[in-house]
Amino acid sequence: MPPSSGGTQACTGEEPQTLKRLTVSIGGMVSFLGIPLFLAAGTIGWMAGWVFLALCLGFAGGLGCWLYRHNPGLLAERLAPIGKAGQRTWDKVFLALINGYFLAWLILMGIDAVRFHWSVMPPWLHAIGGMLLVASFAGWFAIFRENPYLSPAVRMQPERGHVIVTTGPYRWVRHPMYAVAIPFMMGTALWLGSWYGLIAGWGMVVGLGWRALGEERMLSSELAGYRSYRAQVKYRFVPHIW
Repeated sequence: MPPSSGGTQACTGEEPQTLKRLTVSIGGMVSFLGIPLFLAAGTIGWMAGWVFLALCLGFAGGLGCWLYRHNPGLLAERLAPIGKAGQRTWDKVFLALINGYFLAWLILMGIDAVRFHWSVMPPWLHAIGGMLLVASFAGWFAIFRENPYLSPAVRMQPERGHVIVTTGPYRWVRHPMYAVAIPFMMGTALWLGSWYGLIAGWGMVVGLGWRALGEERMLSSELAGYRSYRAQVKYRFVPHIW
């Protein structure tokens, strides 16, 4: 595991401003997920939707507290306002578009699974979706433990001593953060019971693939050793596939 970028501290009141920003960020995330889902569903009596929100809240809160204790530098990077210094212009446009697509995806699933009941899934598929969701959260936690440079923006981070991470999941694929988004999106659609959401989720996978290509162009030209890493780890998302 790479060294922490900011030491270790207790997740208490030592940094009230950081904790306040973390709380606001998590609250905003839950609102971004929950409001479109339940408005589209037309009811708050949707147990699968509430469980989905609870899982996301538990993961975001647990990860945030872990970062606050073990890697406050990465937490600060994740909580910094959008439009970070050095972020590529194309990535700012991409983030705006992908967030819009994600919002539409949530609305589609609420309409499909609850309001109009277009999709019907057997219970065992819902269960598989739940397991994929939990697995994706576990995968993301492992990636955050391994990589202290997981900025939400495509940018170089010289102020944080940006170097290549080649351990953990990075031994097998070059973009494990994006790879784990696949079971998250498929698991979400299955858990919520939306065939249309399952299909539309692949649009975001394609978008992340496009972003990965742009990110690799930047890293290959600006991060020492990345070309050698690309030659060693040949796959981006899924070993032996892509």
